[in-house]
Amino acid sequence: MLAFLIQRVLQAIFVMFVVALISFSLFHYVGDPVLNMLGQEATEADRAALRAQLGLDQPVVVQFWNFIVNAAQFEFGISYRSARPVTDLILERLPATLELAIISAIFAVVMGILLGIYTALRRRSWLANFIMTASLIGVSLPTFLIGVLLIYIFAVELGMLPAFGRGETVRIGDWWTTGLLTTSGLRSLILPAITLGLFQLTLIMRLVRAEMLEVLSTDYIKFARARGLSKRVVHLRHALKNTMIPVITIIGLQLGTIIAFAIITETVFQWPGVGALFITAVRFVDVPVMAAYLMMIALVFVVINLVVDLLYYAVDPRLRAQGGGK
Repeated sequence: MLAFLIQRVLQAIFVMFVVALISFSLFHYVGDPVLNMLGQEATEADRAALRAQLGLDQPVVVQFWNFIVNAAQFEFGISYRSARPVTDLILERLPATLELAIISAIFAVVMGILLGIYTALRRRSWLANFIMTASLIGVSLPTFLIGVLLIYIFAVELGMLPAFGRGETVRIGDWWTTGLLTTSGLRSLILPAITLGLFQLTLIMRLVRAEMLEVLSTDYIKFARARGLSKRVVHLRHALKNTMIPVITIIGLQLGTIIAFAIITETVFQWPGVGALFITAVRFVDVPVMAAYLMMIALVFVVINLVVDLLYYAVDPRLRAQGGGK
């Protein structure tokens, strides 16, 4: 187990180093932030002074090393646009993104697993066929179009839910704000959470259904039925447990995807999260904010994959047997 953990941690460190190199290389040569900050009327002396202040006059190798050292301490410099620390900007927007991503993930995982089990056990019923047909919508339609449709139906036509914004929020601690404790915050969260989680829901549901059908046709399930065990025990204790082994990996990857692609949902619903901050940074060539966002997304994927690998190792006895035999 220790060797397995060390191997995965070393892989995670290598991945973060590569992402840091790519993000630094891509955005280091995109536009001239000094020109954007000072404008056309600035003198060469003003530009040189600002480059020295930002450390842009140093060799590229030195800049990259400083970038890695600062990133390891969650310091990404000063925003070229707002002249504020990037970490402060991200911390202001992070609660909104995490809140949206967590609710979307819970919605996708819970509903995906439940619907997957139902459509597998009742695969010939009209409701199961209807669910499978309707799930094609979540797979085929792009996220932004689903968001626009939900806004049109529930905000414009029915007037039931707000079309944009986060609603009223409550501050908890020094930097965390939440809308889960207010009525307007909860109502504002419904449409973006469904939009963001719908694709992952359909993917998880179809995967659970396929794996469940495959497990139900195996010999040990037939043997369990022959022993006279109840359907509940056969389906939930034996079939579902073995179904979840490959599903864990997909769920973990989809959780990372939810955070990464929240940028689209935040744009559609004007959600004040980190994704909207990244869009603004791209428009103004705010290199520190863009680099920090990429590093944050990469860290999320690396941590989730590490947790998924450990869960997979704990759930699948074959991996433990292989590890013990080495």
